[in-house]
Amino acid sequence: MTAALSYEAVLADRDAIMRASVGIDYQQYVTGVLAFDYERLLADTGYDIQRTQDVQSRTGVGNTPLIELHHITSLVRFLAAPGKGARIFVKDEAANPSGSFKDRRASLSVYEAKRRGYEGVVAATSGNYGAAVASQAAKAGMRCIVVQEAFDSQGIAQPEIAEKTRACEAYGAEVIRLSVGPELFYVFLCVLKETGYFNASLYTPYSIVGIETLGYELAGQVQEQTGRFPDLVIATHAGGGNVTGTARGLRKAGAVDTKVVAASVDLTGLHMASDRDFNRKSFTTGHTGFSMPFTTWPDRADVPRNAARPLRYIDRFVTVTQGEVFYMTQVLAELEGLERGPAGNTSLAAAFSMAQELDADQIVVIQETEYTGAGKHPLAQLNLAKQMGVEVRRGDPRDNKPGQRIVIPEHPSQIAVVDVDLEHVRRSYVRHALEAVHGEQPMSEIDLDFLAAETRSSRAYVKEAVNEWHRTT
Repeated sequence: MTAALSYEAVLADRDAIMRASVGIDYQQYVTGVLAFDYERLLADTGYDIQRTQDVQSRTGVGNTPLIELHHITSLVRFLAAPGKGARIFVKDEAANPSGSFKDRRASLSVYEAKRRGYEGVVAATSGNYGAAVASQAAKAGMRCIVVQEAFDSQGIAQPEIAEKTRACEAYGAEVIRLSVGPELFYVFLCVLKETGYFNASLYTPYSIVGIETLGYELAGQVQEQTGRFPDLVIATHAGGGNVTGTARGLRKAGAVDTKVVAASVDLTGLHMASDRDFNRKSFTTGHTGFSMPFTTWPDRADVPRNAARPLRYIDRFVTVTQGEVFYMTQVLAELEGLERGPAGNTSLAAAFSMAQELDADQIVVIQETEYTGAGKHPLAQLNLAKQMGVEVRRGDPRDNKPGQRIVIPEHPSQIAVVDVDLEHVRRSYVRHALEAVHGEQPMSEIDLDFLAAETRSSRAYVKEAVNEWHRTT
């Protein structure tokens, strides 16, 4: 290894590598100690809804169907109190070229890379996004490299990740497969440095703006089919881009009163960077191992300023168990004839529970589905769980214990969301923000306003949270 590619040298050069690979001078948006001009960062992409839709339509992205789940709604009403049981719709994003909503975020990144003259694109992901970037790169005639955290130290790969490796390679991408650990970011930086390719990060403004069309389309389709906007839109939540882009698109469509709910699989107690835990989780995305840290501090991303800021947009944050998602995956297939992958079914499980709380004339939308395949099927995940010593049984899903026990419901009435305390999440965000600047520099009025926007609170709330942090540190 050359000295220029040693671990120390590459990490020391990370800011320059990132600037060169995304073509954005993030420093120009800094307005305070913590604050930056978030709206200008997104606006400076030059893509409004109409231009984004035009770019996406050229590669067959978007305009996916909105499907009413009549049979699941009937089951909800059978379980709910009289007069309760909202109508449930799903936005079928599996109709996109690579089979998920990630095509929306990949489309703008690849288009922008091509426009700027990059020869190729690089993405660090073990999920659907890699396939989406590879698909869009193939359409653009560009090279693509996907860096993927694929297996544990014993060489055991999750079947869902193996399925996504296959998809990336099918689109012509080179896939660099790594074991779980901190080397992922180092290898990613090395690839960017050596190739000079575009960083098609999940967290650039292009990625987030690309998702806005999802919320915008969804709002228009519900209005066209029902004469009104939805009451709830439920988004599976991991790194925050899905929630952020969808919520922004809803607002741009005029659906300002629609509540946005973030839903994640509860993997409490499992650590995403742990070699032992890596294969004891049966979900590779849409779980609390990503959603909690990215909600409480989004700038842990691979770009200087993350354009996914979920706490700005979440009205409610709920979790469901692994067993509940597997159960609803089968319900969707058997009652609605839709076999879809696990991520969107996290929102489906949440919708099934929450719809029972709402009046029968209200509308709930699950904002995405994804394609399924052999590696994504529940049986593949459950077989791996058993291989790793995780107990799988039927019973009360409240007995679920991530990494030890997956409990699949015996009856649909057992499915119930658990609310995440957003007050605690807001306090945690403020704490992480202060820790990022070591709490040593005084907050300006601009910083206080920024933190208030980030936490959907007030300047007074932020001041009190800052004072509390100083009292306890």
